[in-house]
Amino acid sequence: MSSAKVLFIGGTGIISSAASALAVQRGMEVTLLNRGSSRREQPDGAEVLTAAIEDADQVDAVLGSREFDVVIDMVAFTPEQVQRDIDRFEGRTGQYVFISSASAYQKPVSRLPITESTPLRNPFWQYSRDKIACENLLVEAYRERGFPVTIVRPSHTYDKWSLPMFGGWTAVDRMRRGEEVVVHGDGTSLWTLTHTDDFARGFVGLFANPLAYGDTFQITSDFVYTWNEIVGMVASAAGTTPTIRYATSQEIAAAAPEWSGQFLGDFSHSVVFDNTKIKALVPEFRAVVPFHEAAREIVDWHDATPSLQVIDPAYEALVARLAG
Repeated sequence: MSSAKVLFIGGTGIISSAASALAVQRGMEVTLLNRGSSRREQPDGAEVLTAAIEDADQVDAVLGSREFDVVIDMVAFTPEQVQRDIDRFEGRTGQYVFISSASAYQKPVSRLPITESTPLRNPFWQYSRDKIACENLLVEAYRERGFPVTIVRPSHTYDKWSLPMFGGWTAVDRMRRGEEVVVHGDGTSLWTLTHTDDFARGFVGLFANPLAYGDTFQITSDFVYTWNEIVGMVASAAGTTPTIRYATSQEIAAAAPEWSGQFLGDFSHSVVFDNTKIKALVPEFRAVVPFHEAAREIVDWHDATPSLQVIDPAYEALVARLAG
C-alpha cells in the first residue's frame, strides 16, 4: 500500500510542528509549503517548498499540478483564504483539513463540558467570528459538492517555544523580579491547556481517514486547571512565587483594547471539553503531558534560548495602568 501524500500549508507552528513530525514518523510522504522563516526545526524526511501561500504565482511554480491525499492549511483565518484553498485544491486532494478554533464556541458557554455540537457564536472576538465564517463556507462546499473537508477545533495548544499564560516571558521576568503579574477575575475560572505532542496523536489520526470526511472534531487535553494554578506552576518552574494583580476582563479590555477580544471572547470563560468523539475515531489519542511537567521544559528552554527572552512593553504598560 502506498503511503499517504500529505501537504501542510505552514507546518512549522505550535500545532503543526509536532503533527508534521509525527506524520513523517508514521511513514507518510509529507510536504511543507511555507515561507521558510520559522525558528522551529522542520522534520527530517519532509519535503520543504518555499512560497507565500497568498502569492498564486509562487504556489503554482512550486506545486504545479500535484495532487495530495491530504491538504492541511494551518494559516487560513478568513473566508477569503479558505475560498482560495477550495479553488486551488478541489479535485486535487482526497481530504482538506481546516484548523478552526474552540474560541468559536458560544460565549458565554451555556453548559459544560463543551462538545462539537455546542453552538458557535462569539460576539466578542473577530478572530473567532472569522473562523465560524470559514467553517460555514466549508460545510456548504461539502453539502453541495462533497468537498472532502474535516474541521478541527483546537483549544489552547502549546509547546516549549510558547508560554501559555498572559504576558509570556515578560510575566516570568516580572515574577523573578518580584513584580506583579496580571490574572483576570479572581483566577479561579477553568482553562484547558493541550501539549502539542498530545494534540498531534489525535490530529494525525484523522489524516486520510474516510470516517472524518464532512465532520468536525475538537482535540484538547483532559487536564483542566484554574488560572491561579497555571501561573503558580509557571512560577514554580521559574524558581519563584507570583505576586498577582487581579483585574476583571472588562478592566483589562479597557486598559488594553488590543487584547479585548481574547479576554472577553475566550480567557474569561471556563472551558472544559468532552473528547469522546476524537477518542472514538482515533483510539490511540489520549493526553499524557501534564502542565506542571511541561512548564519546567518551557522555562528551561527559554532560559537556554536568549532570543526568546523578549520583554513586551505593552504588557509592562498594562500592569502599570492597572496598578495606577
